[in-house]
Amino acid sequence: MKLLLIGHAYKYAVEQIMLSLFPGERPEYVESAKELVGTAASVRLTRSRAFDTAATRLFYRGEVFTGVARRRRCEGDALETDRVLQRLIKTSFYRAAVRATGKKPVWGALTGIRPGKIATALLEAGCSEKKAMSTLVRKYYLAPDRAALCLDTARAGMRAERSLSERDIALYVGIPFCPTRCAYCSFVSHSVEKSMALIPPFLEALHREIDAAADIVRHLELNVACVYIGGGTPTTLTAGQLESLLSHLAGAFNLSKTREFTVEAGRPDTITPEKLAALKAHGVGRVSVNPQTMCDDVLRAIGRRHTAEETVAAMRLVRDAGFECVNMDLIAGLPGDTAETFRRSLDTVLSMRPENITVHTLSRKKGTRITLDNTPIPGGDEVGAMLDYASQRLREEGYGPYYLYRQKYTSGGFENVGWSLPGFDSLYNILIMEELRTVLALGGGGVTKLVAPKIGRIERIFNAKYPYEYIAGIDGLIARKAGVEAFYARFFDGA
Repeated sequence: MKLLLIGHAYKYAVEQIMLSLFPGERPEYVESAKELVGTAASVRLTRSRAFDTAATRLFYRGEVFTGVARRRRCEGDALETDRVLQRLIKTSFYRAAVRATGKKPVWGALTGIRPGKIATALLEAGCSEKKAMSTLVRKYYLAPDRAALCLDTARAGMRAERSLSERDIALYVGIPFCPTRCAYCSFVSHSVEKSMALIPPFLEALHREIDAAADIVRHLELNVACVYIGGGTPTTLTAGQLESLLSHLAGAFNLSKTREFTVEAGRPDTITPEKLAALKAHGVGRVSVNPQTMCDDVLRAIGRRHTAEETVAAMRLVRDAGFECVNMDLIAGLPGDTAETFRRSLDTVLSMRPENITVHTLSRKKGTRITLDNTPIPGGDEVGAMLDYASQRLREEGYGPYYLYRQKYTSGGFENVGWSLPGFDSLYNILIMEELRTVLALGGGGVTKLVAPKIGRIERIFNAKYPYEYIAGIDGLIARKAGVEAFYARFFDGA
């Protein structure tokens, strides 16, 4: 979509709302109105003495549609003014888009990865749930069911926040290897077929990073509240390699007060009794078995080398090994999937009664095989039907939503939701999505997120994505981790 900004430079705000309402489009900025051909929009911002006004002209299918949003001039500080003006821009674009398409997106004019944060802010400011619901529906144009979803996950986040101390952190360990690469995946992970030789030196480098990070945690007197080993597919490692990694973690960190320890077993074809025994022996209490679909035709279409029956067998192994908290992932909108086959997948997963079920919406990300091959995927209406069924059935079966996030490039602009049975919310998932505490990330592709919750300060330290870059750059990465101590010295009393 060609975009012309007039009177402002809020590119990110315009891109966010455009991608939310037109996920198949990509932004292309132009310098003059003459270049606004095809699907295009001009977004004007005007500030008078009395009012701030945003006006969008949307060129769509040979017609022009206008959306305007106005409010009294914001006289707050620069941060508040930016927030207000960006919301005006998004609202004006939303109004033009609704007139153009005749459709009201379920997320209205709300953009961003973490929609629940607005609900949390409203509740923490003293709003009643009724008032917060009204604000989400009337001010941001959310569908009532999505507003309720925001409030449900906000309450879960607030419960988690009350359970945390100031010195609690989460520990993430990234294992960037998979048996094969799925068609929808943009994560920079290496298939074992091509990179088996990289695993031993990767683990050696990871052990060094673990030791350095553990020294920092001890010095700062931090408590590891939860551990999450993800990827990639951590169970791509052999049982012996998992045993070595888990032993090294336990020897380096004090995990005696750790409340939750998760490992993404992920691909059912990587799960064995020996690997599960290693996890269990080291205190892992929560594992993920992620089929994404229980339809064999769809599994083949996305490049998975396992069957639905292998997922059922893997779940039996997990239960036989004594794991009492299991997450299973499904993705709505996969190539070849339909509302009917998705319903069957969900019902099959429900029959296995995992404590957590995470329902994702397919995101058509850059660099994936689906995007590069322009693979047909279900449209927004069909994906919406999948998600509506999931919400209804999960609630009927006693699950509640506990964390929520959105991504770009999804059919219909929909969301990803974690559901749990009572008492089985994942602390790590809430902590990272609500940005409640620091996440210390180790391994390939990890991003350390340093959080000072009292002042809302967040800083990041990035690990290398590719295994060979991680291995080669481990000395520099360990040096950069000194930024953790500097952050705590600046923003925490007594650090």
